[in-house]
Amino acid sequence: MNVPADNNLLVLVSSVNPRLQYAFQLILHDTAGIDFQLTTDKNQFANHTGPKFSYTDHPQNAELHFTPHRLLFEKGIHEQHVNVFEWDGTFAMFGTHHHSAWPFDPFAAAFYLASRYEEYMPHLRDAHDRFEAESSLAFQKNFLTKPLINIWAEKLKWLLKTQFSQLSFHERKYRFISTLDIDNAWAFRQKGIMRTAGAYARAITKLDIAEVIFRTKTLAGIKKDPFDTYDFQIEMQRQYGFRSIYFILLGEYGENDKNVSPSNRKFRSLVKLLADYADVGIHPSYASNRQPSRLKSEIATLSKILKREVTRSRQHFLILKLPGTYRNLIACDITDDYTMGYAHHVGFRASICTPYFFYDLDQEQITPLRIHPFAVMDATLKYYMKIEPHQAMDYINPLIAEVKAVHGDFVSLWHNESLSDYRMWEGWKQVYVQMINEAMK
Repeated sequence: MNVPADNNLLVLVSSVNPRLQYAFQLILHDTAGIDFQLTTDKNQFANHTGPKFSYTDHPQNAELHFTPHRLLFEKGIHEQHVNVFEWDGTFAMFGTHHHSAWPFDPFAAAFYLASRYEEYMPHLRDAHDRFEAESSLAFQKNFLTKPLINIWAEKLKWLLKTQFSQLSFHERKYRFISTLDIDNAWAFRQKGIMRTAGAYARAITKLDIAEVIFRTKTLAGIKKDPFDTYDFQIEMQRQYGFRSIYFILLGEYGENDKNVSPSNRKFRSLVKLLADYADVGIHPSYASNRQPSRLKSEIATLSKILKREVTRSRQHFLILKLPGTYRNLIACDITDDYTMGYAHHVGFRASICTPYFFYDLDQEQITPLRIHPFAVMDATLKYYMKIEPHQAMDYINPLIAEVKAVHGDFVSLWHNESLSDYRMWEGWKQVYVQMINEAMK
């Protein structure tokens, strides 16, 4: 076993397994920015003159000590009775006894939350086969808007700094990441004769003369298509100096997949244009959840349009079923996924606001898929929470503040149509501008 440098952290553990390795990598390295080494050698630990702490049932001497919870040493998935309690101005869980530096095990707690352990347990799913926020511990115990894992990592970093002045850290910097889903590239254009005729018929049946007139003027080239907000999006990137990530829906037309056909020349040109100014990933179709072969086909189509490898994804309708969804993405060489969030509520589904790797609980292994949690979606505020545009920043600002406080990534999810100021989306374009103003401060 290699001997760590005097300024690196050594952690004594009773045994090493994938869960424990994952939890310590998540908290210490990926979140707190600390290089560390695990050891089961008590002599090595005793002789180490640099920063160290023990993660064992009992301390070896008078060193900094954390008492472990059994979760990281279990195999399989079992019902966990999680007691959430207040601690040091925040929340804690997986309590331990008084010998420990903290009254809980942050590594077990972080593992439980990041692995989405509770989503493997029996639970009700919504009409779109999604795990609902209301079923989560975070919602039930009122910490959904708190990135607890990052908060614990910051507190641990402060504790270690006070104990070991020589300990070095990789300092994280706060980032704003704007992501946009293109579910419906245009409201009226490029829909084909049959879809356009059907839309006219529905509008006439509803006596929606305003839409008939607007659609006609758009198709005649007199009006700009309301969902064509791409110039505005690109201008916002230029003005504020950030680079967005787009997720493009390329699925075959269906009840919940209604974008323009990927064979459409104008649509393909749009995708190429967006890729000149931003990063582009796949938006796996609703239908691909029941037919995984479609996922591979859609990724191949986007790769052919872009003439480059596609490695980013976000599920259409945010349909995420563990571990199957992520296994399918890994099988298609997706390296980064941006689905981790709720449709019905804003906040942090995995209680973290920095990228982290997916742990497959069924197979008990760390995977190469990096998860990027998002904090807020336009449709969540409007459709599910019934928030008016003038109220939106009351919900967005606290999330941004939470992320900035722990030097995390504030990831937003918007759609091209919500920037249109057209009909139901009137006023939401300004919300996007206000959000960027606050996020880029």
